Amino acid sequence: MSATLSFTAEELAQVRFSVSPMWEVVTSFRVLTRPGVYPVHGPWFDQVRPRLAAAGLLTGSLSALFHAQSYVPDFLNPVPVHSSPTLADELAAIQATPDDHLLADLDLYVEKVPNGAIPAFAERLRTHRDQALCELATDIEHYFQIALAPYWSRIKTLLEADIYHRARQVAEYGAARLFNELHPDVSWNSGTLRMLHRQRVLCRDDNAPGLILVPSAFAWNKILTRAATGDVPQLCFGARGVGTLFARRTAEPSDAVAAVIGRSRALLLAELEAPASTTELASRTGMSPGGISEHLTALRGAGMVSAHRAGRSVLYARTPVADSLLAAAV
Repeated sequence: MSATLSFTAEELAQVRFSVSPMWEVVTSFRVLTRPGVYPVHGPWFDQVRPRLAAAGLLTGSLSALFHAQSYVPDFLNPVPVHSSPTLADELAAIQATPDDHLLADLDLYVEKVPNGAIPAFAERLRTHRDQALCELATDIEHYFQIALAPYWSRIKTLLEADIYHRARQVAEYGAARLFNELHPDVSWNSGTLRMLHRQRVLCRDDNAPGLILVPSAFAWNKILTRAATGDVPQLCFGARGVGTLFARRTAEPSDAVAAVIGRSRALLLAELEAPASTTELASRTGMSPGGISEHLTALRGAGMVSAHRAGRSVLYARTPVADSLLAAAV
């Protein structure tokens, strides 16, 4: 089955890009529900899944909406209001979902849940809408802090680089090149965008012109669509260069960096190739937790490290500033 979307010249002029935290939430959670299916995300999966399990987020309200094999309710991906909405922006939009949209999404979701095994949370979205949406927003925020926030600077840099590349394609070759190189299942011909292997029709009405293109670090080799009455349709696709995003690299402190910031701090930056807590860093380096905290505070003050709460612990992650410093010293 395929889906098509036709464009007038005016509608084509309203095609835009956006980096959406909620698309990353949805696509990354999909990766977590399919162990081994997405090997490119293996290092990330191994790092975050135990933390999410410990926090109970693999069986909470968010997980309840992933029981259908081929459908995640559309209200989880509200229309991005601009090119870079925050998670708070999108959570507010989710909680403001119109009743008719929410109920329509739940009806479709129920149709696709195997064996009619409807999770209790999905029913509560019908009967106790506001309370259930508030619970969902809280779980999504906690999920983001553990699974995505420590990696967000890298993810966002990757997604913005993808947008820049595709914007250059439009500038140099036109929209046809952009669409024809998004994904093998996507093609453009005579003002019509065709998407193969679609289970749902992609449509829009007169009040929602254009199309929002959303690169994702977790969609990888798939395209995902979202189209609701009155909303601008969205097309989510895998960003370029994802294979390098979570690749494991040997943690070796650079002598050049150590000469500038000290060997202990250089070692910690090297170890933070993957986000870690002070306890984990102490176990790997043999340094005392107190000493590590002191060094991390200094590195954070210099903009080289960011901190993200994950339940009772805090995860530290390298920033692009530190990544650039280490790369330049290789």
